[in-house]
Amino acid sequence: MNISPFFILYFCNMNKKVNFQDLGNRDYKECWDYQEKLFDEILSLKIKNRRQNLELPTPNYLLFVEHPHVYTLGKSGDISNLLLNEEQLKAKKATYYKINRGGDITYHGPGQVVGYPILDLDNFFTDIHKYLRTLEEVIILTLKEYGLDAERSKGETGVWLDVGTPFARKICAMGVRASRWVTMHGFAFNVNADLGYFDNIIPCGIKDKSVTSLNVELGMPKVDEADVKTKLKKHFQNCFEAELIS
Repeated sequence: MNISPFFILYFCNMNKKVNFQDLGNRDYKECWDYQEKLFDEILSLKIKNRRQNLELPTPNYLLFVEHPHVYTLGKSGDISNLLLNEEQLKAKKATYYKINRGGDITYHGPGQVVGYPILDLDNFFTDIHKYLRTLEEVIILTLKEYGLDAERSKGETGVWLDVGTPFARKICAMGVRASRWVTMHGFAFNVNADLGYFDNIIPCGIKDKSVTSLNVELGMPKVDEADVKTKLKKHFQNCFEAELIS
């Protein structure tokens, strides 16, 4: 069978398409279950391809979401980094989950843009280190558009300001899970976050650095989150050489 160059080009480009969904404000567990569903569907298709010697294209997804107040602990995290008991969590209208991503404890809540890329890295590059650094670059470039020089901190995944100084502070946390080069979980970018909720944890298990939010850094009561999302999407497309489709 002859396959036209056009079809081959279309097939390759199709795998770099990323289905984008903005889920709005969603319960953490509901969104986690949805991630798992998409993740499992991609894994199942990859296994089918391998077992049946097929080349069916695997889909990719990028989810944006905002969660009600919730603390999540990664699989290697230390529960002692959560400084609240069950009654105190209820008083703060917050929930807690032990989850299957890497990293320690973090907070999600209103005023955060949480991004969950569920990607088959076989469609991009099979390198988890590069994947995390690319996600960081998306945030760094977005912050640059607001006049902030954000950085990486050696040995500490995420995006920071004033690294190497007594004022070092994290503005975006990251934690991922990957299996057979399929990813889930992702980043939590503080845009208009209530930083008081971070006082109830030792964020990411790091005791000597603080946390910040974009609105605080800009000296504004509130930053336009829709504008932030637009910038994030643009830089995601550029950094991953992908095409977001709704």
